[in-house]
Amino acid sequence: MPKFEGKTIVVTGSAKQKGLGQGILQAFADEGANCVISDLVIDDEAEEVAAELRGRGAKVSAIACDVSDAAQCSALIAQASDAFGAVDIFVNNAGIGFKMKPLLEVNPVDEWDQVIAVNLSGAFYCTQAAARAMVDRGQGGRIINIASQAAKTGFPHLPAYVSSKHGMVGLTRASAVELGSHGITVNAICPNHVTTGLGAQQNAYFSKLLGFETVEAYLENMSAKNPMGRPGLPSDTAAACLWLASDEAFYVTGEALNVSGGEEMH
Repeated sequence: MPKFEGKTIVVTGSAKQKGLGQGILQAFADEGANCVISDLVIDDEAEEVAAELRGRGAKVSAIACDVSDAAQCSALIAQASDAFGAVDIFVNNAGIGFKMKPLLEVNPVDEWDQVIAVNLSGAFYCTQAAARAMVDRGQGGRIINIASQAAKTGFPHLPAYVSSKHGMVGLTRASAVELGSHGITVNAICPNHVTTGLGAQQNAYFSKLLGFETVEAYLENMSAKNPMGRPGLPSDTAAACLWLASDEAFYVTGEALNVSGGEEMH
């Protein structure tokens, strides 16, 4: 029997083709889970993601949610529970990482507050809503936060993003301490660079900032510095999610797991 037959997973920020969220849902669909796509809007691209998951045999629901709005996060859990009976696994994946600018030029509202609202406050709102439902149900659950290598290391021109991801690790630890007695584990995954749609924007920006003639040259340099010889893939993060959501990882909570090919080791 597939590992997650009859279980339901919700992944925020999962309506984009070739994104981390899609990769995570694909892995769980292949293991029998019911899949809830969620993003700021449910558009044609989201429907394509849903169709691909259904092609893998999964039951799928797509629910719009602005994670920076606590009421919408609560509604997401309620609608997912209505669709499939309960939420067993919740993945905080939604995030803004494309607002790149030097620290001294960052706009406090558009380029600080907005990133913190989505990346950190959104993770808190969703964690709280998912945990409340899991506690009320009384059968435990799994909450997984997609942090970043930027949760462990500082990077230039990303002050809000780096701060939000460091904060997500703190949220993970604080939540794990309180929710463990309910059989709910809370962990973070810290991937290195992954060339999703968001990652492509970062590639273009940082290749120019660092003086590379082409994006390809920048990526070649990135691969050369990695002990495993390549940047990350969505499937790398998805595999870590599968393990953290499994029975085998029940005694693992409050961790910030590096999935970086050895690029990040603390």
